[in-house]
Amino acid sequence: MIRMKKCWGLITLLLLTLTACDAGDPEQRRQAMHLPPPDFKGDAVKGEAAFQQYCITCHGSRGQGSDQGPPLIHKTYRPAHHANLSFHFAARDGVKQHHWQFGDMPPQPDVTPEETAHITSYIRREQRQAGIK
Repeated sequence: MIRMKKCWGLITLLLLTLTACDAGDPEQRRQAMHLPPPDFKGDAVKGEAAFQQYCITCHGSRGQGSDQGPPLIHKTYRPAHHANLSFHFAARDGVKQHHWQFGDMPPQPDVTPEETAHITSYIRREQRQAGIK
């Protein structure tokens, strides 16, 4: 069962990638994938502010989780299990419930690709500080 879920996850990622590749030029592909410009670097300080604005209600203070959403400072969301790209897809498409029992996460259309990159940098910094690698 777990192997099948991983397989479907990979198939979904492949289909999303191929769909984005159908876009005409690189800028359209970038926008379809909900990615910031190629040389953009996320900033954890800006990410903390964006997290406070968009994510804290469900993911709790400092990403520790709440009664509405899971903790992001958790080994489940380590880079080896949830790549940075997964945060962009989560903001763009939402997330079907799969690790936790909080229900589906809706898409976050107000969160820009740049803000998502900042939020991801913040989450990764907090994970490192918690010993999650």
